[in-house]
Amino acid sequence: MTSHGDNVASVEEVNLEVVGVEAGSSSVVLVVVVVVVVVVVVVVVVVVVVVVVVVVVVIVIVVVVVLVVVVVVLVLLLVVVIVLVLVVLVLVVLVVVVIVAVVVFVDVVVVFVVLFVEVAAVVDVRYVLFQGCSSKEN
Repeated sequence: MTSHGDNVASVEEVNLEVVGVEAGSSSVVLVVVVVVVVVVVVVVVVVVVVVVVVVVVVIVIVVVVVLVVVVVVLVLLLVVVIVLVLVVLVLVVLVVVVIVAVVVFVDVVVVFVVLFVEVAAVVDVRYVLFQGCSSKEN
């Protein structure tokens, strides 16, 4: 019986070894599944982080480009406004110069006309006087 008991013990050991192999293989499968899940999670996290970083970099680049364009447009508008103000000032100065020139010309013409009228009146009065004097002498 002892040999039968030894046989039974060896069969139990064999059964335990088979169960151990099966338990070990399920542990190996579980470890492989956990490793695969961890790798997939890490890859997904890395991909999400890379996508977020790329999106943030693109947004920053777009914002910087838009700000540069806005600054350039504002500077150009400022230059255009300055040029327009200078043109308006030059036109105002030219209009003032033309108005002053016209006023001076009109004043000079009026002075010459007045002088001419007065000289003509004096000459006419003298002519009349001389005519009167010459007719009295005759």
